[in-house]
Amino acid sequence: RNYIRVRSRMTTAWRGASVLLLGLAAQSNAWTSMPAARAPARSRIVQPTRAQPAMVAFGTAKSPVAVAERAPKQERLYTNPELPKLLGGIRIGTRKLGVITGTSSGLGLAALKALLAEKDYFIVCAVRDPEKMRRIAKEEGLDMGAMEIMKLELGSLKSVRDFVQNLRAFKLTRPLDFLICNAAVYLPKDPKPRFTDDGIEQSLGINHVGHFLLSRLLIDDLKGAKDPRCVIVGSITGNTNTIGGGLVYPRADLGTLRGLKRLAKGERNVPMIDGSNFFGAKAYKDSKVCNMMTMYELHKRYHDSTGIAFSSMYPGCIAETALFREKRQWFRTLFPLFMKYVTGGYVSEEEAGQRLAQCITDEKCKKSGVYWSWNGNAQQLGLRLDKEGRPLGAGGSGGEIFENEVSDDVKDRTKAQVMWDLTSKIVGLQP
Repeated sequence: RNYIRVRSRMTTAWRGASVLLLGLAAQSNAWTSMPAARAPARSRIVQPTRAQPAMVAFGTAKSPVAVAERAPKQERLYTNPELPKLLGGIRIGTRKLGVITGTSSGLGLAALKALLAEKDYFIVCAVRDPEKMRRIAKEEGLDMGAMEIMKLELGSLKSVRDFVQNLRAFKLTRPLDFLICNAAVYLPKDPKPRFTDDGIEQSLGINHVGHFLLSRLLIDDLKGAKDPRCVIVGSITGNTNTIGGGLVYPRADLGTLRGLKRLAKGERNVPMIDGSNFFGAKAYKDSKVCNMMTMYELHKRYHDSTGIAFSSMYPGCIAETALFREKRQWFRTLFPLFMKYVTGGYVSEEEAGQRLAQCITDEKCKKSGVYWSWNGNAQQLGLRLDKEGRPLGAGGSGGEIFENEVSDDVKDRTKAQVMWDLTSKIVGLQP
């Protein structure tokens, strides 16, 4: 009992410090992420009738209704399509075949290393910049005989379809053993949205829509394998039942999917999925909600008929990941130290990669419709004990894999059904 009292007090103190730092970070990003004021006559924003609420560090705030913005001139993301690579069956041999998106850095690269170390896998690295991936593979000393690099620009629906065709030309009739949807962009400092080649805000288009199309197109390729698995990387920030997702402004909130409905009707350059003004940090969180919703919908629609195990996972806070490259320098310097020595939530890229690889290799992870986490050293709201009386965390280094709970927003089956139908229409597929 004394242990629990002391631990509870420590947890409360750490929690307060954690919320403070995360709140300051969010506030810092908020000022740079919110749209700058413009003269009413030239504005593309429908302003509310009363003054906007003051910005706060925590909780939610309603944004004015936004109309489609005139996208600034930007280069196309998908250029120079590559020719299909042939005779893949000879190279793959008897190894299991998998696809990982975003393997040139961060979690994707760490997972690639972990799976290559198993010596039983052949990995197709789906990346936007094949030359960069080749350079990194050489620098890291990766076994090029156990991998193939293929171009995939998730910000282009044409590129996704080209990739699937090139993959099939490479592997021919061989089934695909697993797909890991990992690649993502995070743009918290952008004052205005960037758009994909299809006119979709990039956080939504790359993180969600591109992976949605990819996973659906590869269903037939996966279902022929003996133990097929599809893992879509989630995030604590998309779950409002966590500190990172629930107490730090802005919170993920899809609203009534007003922006997605407009995209489904053919409108382009809609800034946010909920139809509000662009807010880069929120756009990322919203896309992660869609990722986790997509996993549950795939499980509901395809698991029984195909045997594919669909899952999502949160590997822990990789405080030094390149995903934070858009953050301010003070944050990138202090955040890893804070997560290591105050909250205990720090996870190295190497360990996070091993966790993602575990979702492919572990027999336990054959279970479908699960959001996996690890009960490491991270502190959480309150103190939970397992059956042996050991404290349970919500991340951090070490610990064991367990089935975690997602937020009520992610579990909203009615909204998930609408999201599925609208996204299917956007990518040109039947629901």
